[in-house]
Amino acid sequence: MVGGRIDGTVSRPAPLGATVESTGVNFSLFSHTATSVELLLFDREDDPRPARVIEIDPARHRSYYYWHVFVPDVRPGQLYGYRVWGPWDPANGFRADPMKVLLDPYGRGVAVPKGYDRGAAATAGENATVAMKSIVVDPQAYDWEGDVRPARPASETIIYEMHVRGFTRHPSSGLPDATRGSYAGVIQKIPYLRELGITAVELLPIFQFDAQDAPPGHTNYWGYAPISFFSPHRAYSSRQDPLGPLDEFRDLVKALHRAGIEVILDVVFNHTTEGDHRGPTLSFRGVDNATYYILAQDRSYYANYSGTGNTLNANHPIVRRMIVDSLRYWVEVMHVDGFRFDLASILSRDESGRPMPNPPVLWDIESDPVLAGTKLIAEAWDAGGLYQVGSFIGDSWREWNGRFRDDVRGFFRGDEGTVPPLADRLLGSPALYGHKAREAEQSVNFVTCHDGFTLNDLVSYGWKHNEANGENNRDGSEDNRSANWGAEGPTDDPAVESLRNRQVKNFLATTMLSLGMPMMLMGDEVRRTQHGNNNAYAQDNEISWFDWTVLSKHADVLRFVKLVNARRTRRTDEPERKHLTLDQVLRSATKAWHGIQLGQPDWSRSSHSLAFSVEDPYKRSWIFVILNAYWEALEFQLPTLDGGAGPWRRWIDTALGTPDDIVEWEAAPAVKGGGKYHAGPRSVVALYAEADRS
Repeated sequence: MVGGRIDGTVSRPAPLGATVESTGVNFSLFSHTATSVELLLFDREDDPRPARVIEIDPARHRSYYYWHVFVPDVRPGQLYGYRVWGPWDPANGFRADPMKVLLDPYGRGVAVPKGYDRGAAATAGENATVAMKSIVVDPQAYDWEGDVRPARPASETIIYEMHVRGFTRHPSSGLPDATRGSYAGVIQKIPYLRELGITAVELLPIFQFDAQDAPPGHTNYWGYAPISFFSPHRAYSSRQDPLGPLDEFRDLVKALHRAGIEVILDVVFNHTTEGDHRGPTLSFRGVDNATYYILAQDRSYYANYSGTGNTLNANHPIVRRMIVDSLRYWVEVMHVDGFRFDLASILSRDESGRPMPNPPVLWDIESDPVLAGTKLIAEAWDAGGLYQVGSFIGDSWREWNGRFRDDVRGFFRGDEGTVPPLADRLLGSPALYGHKAREAEQSVNFVTCHDGFTLNDLVSYGWKHNEANGENNRDGSEDNRSANWGAEGPTDDPAVESLRNRQVKNFLATTMLSLGMPMMLMGDEVRRTQHGNNNAYAQDNEISWFDWTVLSKHADVLRFVKLVNARRTRRTDEPERKHLTLDQVLRSATKAWHGIQLGQPDWSRSSHSLAFSVEDPYKRSWIFVILNAYWEALEFQLPTLDGGAGPWRRWIDTALGTPDDIVEWEAAPAVKGGGKYHAGPRSVVALYAEADRS
C-alpha cells in the first residue's frame, strides 16, 4: 500500500522522521522486523501514558518496511515516541520490546523527563514516565539573517577543540547561572576566541546523548554516548521550551560565522548509548536491532569494535542512509562547516566486522554534493585494532595525526631516536601521506586533545592520576610520553615551573610551525589543568571545566598563543596577490635541514636537536627554525643571506622570558652574534629575514 490515511489525508514513507506540513505532520519509521507499530503522542515529557495512541498497522500504513501515518493538527513542539511489536528472540538478534517507548531514529529534538532513568530502559516493564521522547520540529522555522559560512581554506585553519559545557560552566566564567555551560554561554565568549586567533571550533559531541551512561556516581561528560543523530543535546541549552536547543544552537553557529569562525562537530557514528546485551532499549535496539548493529557470531551479543559495548552497522544500506541524512541535515539546516568522525575506522567495517577496501558509507559521505566543501576529519583508528593513519579511504578526508602527537612529545621529553620522525612531522608527515599526493593539511597536527593529558599536565605529571574516576587508576592511557620536570604536580619551585612554561611554549610553537592543519585543546593557551587525570570522560566538575582565573596567572602563555596564531594565518606581503598564507609559502619554499653546523643535521639516535631553513619561492623572505630538546644550550650556525636581504630577526625564542619569548613580527629585533645563534636548553627558536624593500 502506498499511503496510510487519517481523516482522508494520505501519508508517505519519505522523508523519514516527523515532517511538518500545513495541516499536520507526516510520521515515517523504518523497521524490517516489526509486525505492528504504534505512534504515541504525549502532552508532557513525564506523562505516564500517551495522550493519544495511533496504530500503524501493516495493512493500512506500511510501504515496503516503512511505517507511516499522517496526523492532522499536530504542530511543532509535539512530543512523541513509538512502540514496536515484533519477535523477541535475542539468540537470533531480535529484541522487539513493545513495553518500551522508543525515540524516533530521525527525531529532530529530544525531551528528557526530570525522572529519566536509564536503568528502567534496561529492565523489563513499562517506562513511559521516565523515557526520553522525540519532539516534532519544523527545521525551516528560523531566520538565519543572511548567514554566510566562512569557508576558510585548510591552510588558514586553526582548530580549537572545545567542550560546550566545560567552556563556560565554571563560576569564574562571569556568566549568569542560566547561561553558564550552554550554547548561549559560548556566544558570550566569542570575543575571547577571536582574540585567541583560532579560526574553527571543534565541538565535542553535541548530538543528544545519555548523560547517565557512566559509572555509578558519575556523569557522562564528554558525550560519546549518542542516542539521536539529528538532535542537539538539550542539557546544553539555556532555554527550557521544547524547541529551545535547536534555535539556541543555530544562534551559536550564526554568531560564530559572523566572527569568521567555522563550526566542526565531533560526530559519533560508530556506536550508540544502548551498549551491550545488558544495555537499555531506547531507540534503535527496539526498532530494528539487527539492522542498526553489528552482531557477534552468537547473535544475542554485539560486536564491540568501539570499546563501549556495541558497534553501529554503518555499511548497511539503511544505516548508511541515516548517517548521510544526518550529515546533510547538520550542513543544510544547521549550517555547520565540517565533522570530525570519532573512531572513523569502524566505518570501514562490513556487517561481519571485516575491514572493506572500499567502504560504501565513506564513499557516500565523500561524494555527496551537499557535503562537498565541508571539512571531513577522521580519527583513523578504532578500539578493535584498526589503525589507518596515512591510509584512510578517500580523497578528501583529513586525519587526526596521532603520530605527530607521539613523536613531538617524545622529542621534547628527550627520547632517543626522535629526530628523524620529528623532521617528517614538521613537513606534514610525507612518509605517511606522500603516497596520496595530497596537500599537507591532510594531517591534523595536535599534541593534546580531550582524550589524555592537557598541555599543562603533560609537563607536570610523569604518570596519570585518575583516582577520581573510581576505577583505581586502571583507566586511561599508559602511553603519555609526559614528564614532570622535577616534581609531580603543582610546585612552588621556580626552576621547575620555568622549565614547564618553556616546554608548553615549545609544544605550541612546534604545532603552529609545522605543515598541516593545527589543532589545540581548550584551555591549553592558559595551561588549564585536570590535576593529572588523562581520562576525564565522567568528570562534569572543576576537573574538566575551563577555570577563567588562570588567564591572568598564565598571561604570558596566552600572549604567546595569540601572537603565533596571528602569524600562522596571516598572508605575507609578496604572495598577497596569490592569496598565500605563511603555511602555503612554507610548503612551496626551498627547505634545508641543519644541525649546529649548516647542512649537517644529526640523524643519530642520540641526537636531540634539529634546525631547518626555508627560502620562499619569491626570494623575498627566509625563515630559520631551531628545535633544541637537549638539556644544554647549543650554538647554531646561521645561513648567510643574499645581498640585499637581512638581517636575521628573532621572532620566537622560548628560552627567553616574556615579552621576549615572542614579539610582534614587524618588531622583531635583529640578531647579533657573528653568524651564530645561542639556543637555550630545551627551546624553540624562529628567526626570519626579509629582502630590502627600499
